[in-house]
Amino acid sequence: MRVLGIVMAGGKGERLYPLTKERSKPAVPFGGKYRIVDFVLSNFVNSGIFSVYVLVQYMSQSLIEYLRLSWKTGGITKDHFITVVPPQMRLGEVWYRGTADAVRQNINLVTDFAPDLVAIFGADHIYRMDIAQMIKFHQETKADVTISALKVPLKDASSFGIVNVDARNRIMSFDEKPAHPKPMPSDPKSCYVSMGNYIFNYDVLVKVLYEENAGKPGLDFGKNILPAMCKRYRVFAYDFPCQRLPGIKRYEEEGYWRDVGTMESYWQSNLDLLGAKPKLNLNNPQWQIHSASYNSPPAKYLCADLQDSLVSDGCVIENSMVKRSILGRGVIVHGKCELEDCVIMDSCEIKSGSKLKKVIMDRFNVISPDTTIGHNPDEDAHRHYIDPSGIVIIPRGRTKFD
Repeated sequence: MRVLGIVMAGGKGERLYPLTKERSKPAVPFGGKYRIVDFVLSNFVNSGIFSVYVLVQYMSQSLIEYLRLSWKTGGITKDHFITVVPPQMRLGEVWYRGTADAVRQNINLVTDFAPDLVAIFGADHIYRMDIAQMIKFHQETKADVTISALKVPLKDASSFGIVNVDARNRIMSFDEKPAHPKPMPSDPKSCYVSMGNYIFNYDVLVKVLYEENAGKPGLDFGKNILPAMCKRYRVFAYDFPCQRLPGIKRYEEEGYWRDVGTMESYWQSNLDLLGAKPKLNLNNPQWQIHSASYNSPPAKYLCADLQDSLVSDGCVIENSMVKRSILGRGVIVHGKCELEDCVIMDSCEIKSGSKLKKVIMDRFNVISPDTTIGHNPDEDAHRHYIDPSGIVIIPRGRTKFD
């Protein structure tokens, strides 16, 4: 069974601005030492899928450099690769015009690989998934395409593709981001939604993209392809929370998956990693999330008060309190500072006497002594970005190379 992975990594992530001012959404740091893209790539590798094309487009250089340095692949065969693919413009001088169009513009790569199945996954979600279990379901149901799905609250469902299934989980209809989603018959407070991850039979994928939709300029899986396929093909929903992933703790949230598309969901998903019983426990040797490896020194604490926090390599915390926060590599916190409910990215320096609460701080920032952020909304509004949820966002700082 030859499986080719395609990762859709061209998303703008407009709702994560200014974190996406100079990078695409999959390149945004997460959890202290990771990038968002690390999760989907780790899921592929851990599932035994080592042939992966990463399709990039918007503000892609940060992601390209990260993958070049962090995901070096040189397997013992030519089928072991993680290759970045910018827009090739094979169908004219146009960028990718939807997820399906991105695959269509690179169908030559798919055909040259000659796979049995093509796994097309998004790059901007936080989750762990054994894709091999989804493939097994795909084969057992004799599906033409399988969509991973899960329940979400009705109030949040309008941001997703809604799937309506029969008793065997065959999809009868697909409604992309409806204004008024229809709830599940068995649960009026929830909807069954697509996670944006698809397994296609190779021949079906080629037929749908090249024969049935030839010449159509804008083409998206959720908007165009899948709704039409439900009527003529065997389209099934794989119930993601039913997977049995190695190393999962009993206290973890079943089927943990987050679309970190808003600043509040991004911040909350970071904090989901904290606590004695986190919703998502990344300390799982049986299903590791792989990331970049840096030659950083150990973290150093000098009379520091650390409470329920994640602190990355190279950090120095001196006589300060850090509570329910996540610190990236090389963060320096000088004396008498207070950090609470914060996400601080790499190479930031917070000078003495500063107090930060519910702050997301991008890389390379230096905070002056006795600075207060997150305690006075009126003052913060004059100096910083404030999300409607009340989170203060500090954009990426400058470096000597800028």
